Amino acid sequence: MQDPDAILTQLSRGAAGSSAISAPDSSKPLTWHALRELAARTIDAVNAMGIGRGDRVAMVLRNGPEMAAAFPCLATGVATAPLNPGYREDELDFYLGDLSPKALVVEAGVDSPARKVAAKLSIPVVELHPEPAKGAGAFRLEAPATLRGKAKSPGSGKGEDIALLLHTSGTTARPKLVPLTQSNLSASARHIAAALALTPDDTCLQIMPLFHIHGLVAGVLSSLSAGAQVFVTPGFNALRFFHWVEEIHPTWTTGVPTMHRAILGRAERNKEILARRRLRLLRSSSASLRPRLMAELEAAFQAPVIEAYGMTEASHQMASNPLPPRPRKPGSVGIAAGPEVGIMDDAGTLLPQGAGGEIVVRGPNVTRGYVNNPEANAKAFVNGWFRTGDQGSLDEDGYLRIIGRLKEMINRGGEKVSPLEVDVVLMDHPSVQLALTFGMPQENLGEEVAAAVVLKEGKTATERELREFAGKHLAHYKVPHKIVFVTELPRGPTGKLQRIGLAAKLGLDK
Repeated sequence: MQDPDAILTQLSRGAAGSSAISAPDSSKPLTWHALRELAARTIDAVNAMGIGRGDRVAMVLRNGPEMAAAFPCLATGVATAPLNPGYREDELDFYLGDLSPKALVVEAGVDSPARKVAAKLSIPVVELHPEPAKGAGAFRLEAPATLRGKAKSPGSGKGEDIALLLHTSGTTARPKLVPLTQSNLSASARHIAAALALTPDDTCLQIMPLFHIHGLVAGVLSSLSAGAQVFVTPGFNALRFFHWVEEIHPTWTTGVPTMHRAILGRAERNKEILARRRLRLLRSSSASLRPRLMAELEAAFQAPVIEAYGMTEASHQMASNPLPPRPRKPGSVGIAAGPEVGIMDDAGTLLPQGAGGEIVVRGPNVTRGYVNNPEANAKAFVNGWFRTGDQGSLDEDGYLRIIGRLKEMINRGGEKVSPLEVDVVLMDHPSVQLALTFGMPQENLGEEVAAAVVLKEGKTATERELREFAGKHLAHYKVPHKIVFVTELPRGPTGKLQRIGLAAKLGLDK
């Protein structure tokens, strides 16, 4: 009898001859039958290397069908740890050192600094050889002769086995290591599939990085959980997006707002493709979606934009705006979509609807705790709830609104300012393309409100003009004291704007 919470169960959903994984310019998709056989061969291969359930295997692979196939295949029987292939040598040294994996999987023939770091740390390197003739994403693993043995816990895993290890961003402190079980991932995949009403007839245009929880679970696992197809690109490319839409006729895609903004910028010149290849929905997560961008996307694509709220510790999705005919509320990340969602005060008391406080969640997709970090676990969990570190409120219909990250809130002489609120106002100015509000040190107040602004091409605005515009919509203490005009804003590896540390980057921390 199959374990309903095991990833292998998720891979049993698709019809044998149907396509599970496809890729650009690939003449042969990987069928569901081939994917299931690949998973079985992969676990046999790593077991022969002496690696089994609970053992860690790091992965440094480029975005593409091989990564999309290797992750679920390996995660059925080992603890996978995908790392950003764009990391520098010093970054890989930290992450691989922290993980202490039994092996590192890299693509054969691809030069990566991870190889040098693995040699330094005495981590065996397993070569992944793509086999496209067998279908998009098909591969075989080749281990060094020294990596042989008998796995202590062979075979496919169960729900309680760890399947994925990811580090938090570590913006203000040492990154924490998040363990997610097969049960966590399976639950989140089912939650996303249910929220989006995915069926075997759906095809996801997968543009997210596959070292990140968003792409791994929302892009890949939710599709596989529904017995659907995932079309895996080499990574986001606004110039190729509409070509891919024309090529494979996807029914949906998921991305971050910066990706959607870039796509929108090319929508007008691709109206004919959009008319022929209508998407059923666009999903947005991992960063706040501005209401104006949501409206412009829906107008261009003639499809609903579904904003969702996720984080690594919850295996991605926690809340999501529902599909039509239920209302989508711009500026809200929707209703609880899987786990329970609550609002809690500093004392650990759950608050009523309408009250502001810290967003907390609990459910089958939420991690049981960070690895070897009792101090962080004591702070993160209270009465069975996980503290997200985000501040928000639930309205009378149960829709969640996020005010901002607690650690990003600006404390201006005791007045708390949500930088997200200021962002939204500034971006309503017709000349502003992007705005990122942050706290800058101020001797008397402690912090003062500042903002970095990117203007639209061909548009102009002065600092005074933007301050006056903001003053019409914000309380005086929320109006930026300083506005800096920049050509671009700092982003993380997934395209998410990075607010923390911006004052120092702009030389405003003196």
